[in-house]
Amino acid sequence: MSLILKILSYLCLCAGVRCVQLVSSLPCNFTDENVFMKDGLTETQHIHREAMLQFDQAGDPPVNPHAITFLITDSKLDLRRFVEGVEVDRLDCELRRYSTEGIYVRWPFKGEQVYNLWFSCILKHAEFTVTGFLRQPSDQPPPGQQDYRSWPAIEDRETLTTSVAMVIKTKTPAVRASLGSQQKLHCQFAVDHKAPKVTVEWHRQHRGERTRLFSHNGRTGRSEGSGVGQRSLADGDASYSLPFAKMTSEGTYICSVSVIPLFGSVEISFHIEEPPRVSLNIRPTLLLQKGGEQKVSCNAERYYPLDVEIVWYVQDDRRVGAPLPKELQNVLLSSHIHNQDNTYSLTAFFYLKASLKDSGRQYTCSVSHQSLRMPVTESFILMVEEPSSWMDNLFFGLLVVVLLVVLLVLLVVLLRYLHSARKQAVLKKPY
Repeated sequence: MSLILKILSYLCLCAGVRCVQLVSSLPCNFTDENVFMKDGLTETQHIHREAMLQFDQAGDPPVNPHAITFLITDSKLDLRRFVEGVEVDRLDCELRRYSTEGIYVRWPFKGEQVYNLWFSCILKHAEFTVTGFLRQPSDQPPPGQQDYRSWPAIEDRETLTTSVAMVIKTKTPAVRASLGSQQKLHCQFAVDHKAPKVTVEWHRQHRGERTRLFSHNGRTGRSEGSGVGQRSLADGDASYSLPFAKMTSEGTYICSVSVIPLFGSVEISFHIEEPPRVSLNIRPTLLLQKGGEQKVSCNAERYYPLDVEIVWYVQDDRRVGAPLPKELQNVLLSSHIHNQDNTYSLTAFFYLKASLKDSGRQYTCSVSHQSLRMPVTESFILMVEEPSSWMDNLFFGLLVVVLLVVLLVLLVVLLRYLHSARKQAVLKKPY
């Protein structure tokens, strides 16, 4: 029963859209290369050509007869499994020739062909990146030189029969983390044959510097660095754990997987984002006398990166359907404060001179930052009252004097009572 419900829910999810799991082809952009010598130098001409990635049986007609067809057949690795459930229209497919840099190794497969032509297939989505390697067996012997110098020409409507040899995927192509958080940078791989000698490496690149974080050599079994579980590598999981995100953690993380003669990688951009802590220097209700002046400040503290926007608004009527708030123009900004933890702080302030017509107005500070889905707001209501007259002050002064006299009389009566009670107690004491 549960299996039927899962199938029905999946069919409902894919209704009206083309999901990768349900289609047999995918439009791609094939960037072909023409390598030639000019004035003694090697130059490369990039040619953009229309192509189709087609999952079918050998001999089946192309879906698009006007495009180059990369026919994927008899693959132990199903490339669609790495992108299943995603709408085709949101996938970006790019095909390229792949050079083994003169390295020729017989790939484990059934067949008489020794030499292979290789292509890379990159599938990009907002939530993942997949790099696959397509193998095309060839009857031609190895060229004996750099393969890109003797790549065979591909006709406009040609069909290339290939199979998927290796796949690398990351589900975290772009990570935005807060300070001190724990992050896991996803990287998984799969190869079409058992027990391959896989080499896995993690690097971090930032401002021109490249640092190796982890490496595992499948031939020697030796590992260096930390962050990747040794047991998970055997299952094709090369994810890297970052225990404590810091400012120095920012950069591009590169997960590379190598099975000779193939070398593939996926990149993960890692950025720190710390939301601002917003506060006002006054309480939710500000009480001023007519003509009084108050400095009102909105503080955005400990945010990262630098860019932040602080806007003050004022609204006369807070009822439904009332005019929109107006932006204040007399707002000043402090200089940015660079805190010790490399975060920033900024203050937007103005001087408020109270008048009776301003009483009841609501003032709102709105802070926008790339770490926030929507601006953070803090508000206060201004209440203005008439200054007290000299008659009010005189009456208040007399009232205070009367209260002090009453308290003094009560104190004297209380002391006399205590003194009398103590005297009577002494007289009654037997000798």
